[in-house]
Amino acid sequence: MTSNDVILAGEENVDAKTRTELGWLIGARLLLAGLSLGLAVTLDRIEAFETGAGIWGVYWTVAGAFLATIVSGLLVSRTINPSRFATVQVVTDLTIVTSLVYFSGGGESVFTILYALVVLYGALFLDRNGVVLSSGLAAVGYGVVLFGVELGWLPSMGLPGRGLPLSVLGAYWGFYAGALLVLGMLANSLASELRRTGAALDRRTTDLRRLRDLHLRTVESIGSGLLTTDDQGRITSFNPEAERITGVTAKDASGRTLGGVIPGAVEILAGAERELSDGASVGRDRIAYQNVLGEDVFLGMAASSLRDEGGNQVGHVVIFQDVTDVVSMELELRQSERLAAVGEMAARMAHEIRNPLASISGSVQVLKASATDEEVDTEQVRLMDIVVREVDRLNHLIGDFLRYSRPAPIKPEPVVLAHLVEEIAEMSQAQGESNIRVSLDLDAEVVVMADPSQLKAVIWNLWNNANEAMDGVGQLFARVRCVRRNVSQDHRPIRRNEPGEGTDSLQSTDWIARFEIEDTGPGIAADAQAMIFEPFFTTKRDGTGLGLATVRRIVEQHDGVIEALSGDSGGACFRVSLALAEVSS
Repeated sequence: MTSNDVILAGEENVDAKTRTELGWLIGARLLLAGLSLGLAVTLDRIEAFETGAGIWGVYWTVAGAFLATIVSGLLVSRTINPSRFATVQVVTDLTIVTSLVYFSGGGESVFTILYALVVLYGALFLDRNGVVLSSGLAAVGYGVVLFGVELGWLPSMGLPGRGLPLSVLGAYWGFYAGALLVLGMLANSLASELRRTGAALDRRTTDLRRLRDLHLRTVESIGSGLLTTDDQGRITSFNPEAERITGVTAKDASGRTLGGVIPGAVEILAGAERELSDGASVGRDRIAYQNVLGEDVFLGMAASSLRDEGGNQVGHVVIFQDVTDVVSMELELRQSERLAAVGEMAARMAHEIRNPLASISGSVQVLKASATDEEVDTEQVRLMDIVVREVDRLNHLIGDFLRYSRPAPIKPEPVVLAHLVEEIAEMSQAQGESNIRVSLDLDAEVVVMADPSQLKAVIWNLWNNANEAMDGVGQLFARVRCVRRNVSQDHRPIRRNEPGEGTDSLQSTDWIARFEIEDTGPGIAADAQAMIFEPFFTTKRDGTGLGLATVRRIVEQHDGVIEALSGDSGGACFRVSLALAEVSS
């Protein structure tokens, strides 16, 4: 059995296509029976006096053909061997044709043409061996009728025989049998070629469908807006991401000009044409755009030529992305660079100012010490004191500014947070702040990797701020604990050091260290919340506005997060979150 035998493979499971083709085979017999019935009726009317009783044999044969068609139609849905079923149908049809030929006049019968029809449509369903079998059976059936009637072996049911010699009958039969075989083989070859071509076409169709589906899925899944235009600049395709970015549906965009949907994109195409003419593969640019929702965004666009199979340009392909965040980052980066340059210059100026300030302070103090009571009156002494005090204040401000603008590099080491807090508490009590009650809730097992001196400066600054906020009267709470990341808190956030940041910006661990200082003071005013960590912002009359900014800078150097919250008592609560130190086992 060859590879051409699609239907006749003998497989146990018959697919729907094979059953359909077997149905066509049964339909061919139905057509044959109908033609035979019509021809029989015609013969009966025209040649009744010559056909005699044989016409009834034709009628009964046609009736048998219809009965066989009904039975086959009922069995086709149950067959499990298409090859055997098709062979039985062809053999049945050849038997019916032989009966028709015999009852309608033997060798002179008009039904002999039906042998060729059966062999022909049988060749469409059988393999080469089946074609040889069907051609042989047709030749045998025709030979039995031809020799039997002409030689008088069988009673004539129609026209009388012509009494031809045996050699002539043999030649006549051999020619007819050879013609049937050639017809069957030729039809089978054409059918096999047709099946191969159909199978190849099915494979190509399947490949084309897969390629089309892949193309559609790729275009629909790509994270960039993608559109194509014709040579007139009208939009011919618009993917879902393009719909999301622009707010325009593909249906509404189809047929509109590119400039009508994305103003400014036409200039991108013109620029792309110039770049492509210079040897570039794609033209790129960035434009400001307002989508249908009224949102102002920036689009990064790239355009290239769309060409047909002959290499002729038939339009453009435009890819674009929403790069608003990138533009914002670039602006922030440029602003940061400018601020860094200004900060560097300011730091240099502050450093240079300190020397003259020291000279001024020293000179005033020398003048004050060298003057006698007779030479200097009380007003002059007061003015000298003001000069010295303000010079010291200015010098302190410059020192804070230099510490903020030029932070010292950290030297991390394992630090027990509870020990630092206890040390700060002892220092605070030693300064005589007896009216402030201190409540400590410290976990002595919380260890972080930090620079102890800088972390101590953070705690001291926050501690002093709490004391000053309470004006020496109230209660201060200090807590050190180990918590899970993203754990829900009782305090309501007021302001974080970076918008949208929280413990997610810490290292990817399940647990973090958390240090809090809470006071019972007046809390943070609403108008001060947005600026609480900004440099030179202060709510104190004599403050420099660099304390919390420096604290934030130190915490950020340690890859931590600082937050300003509302305390349970209505005061302020500053929370510092740091990564835990890795403790080797």
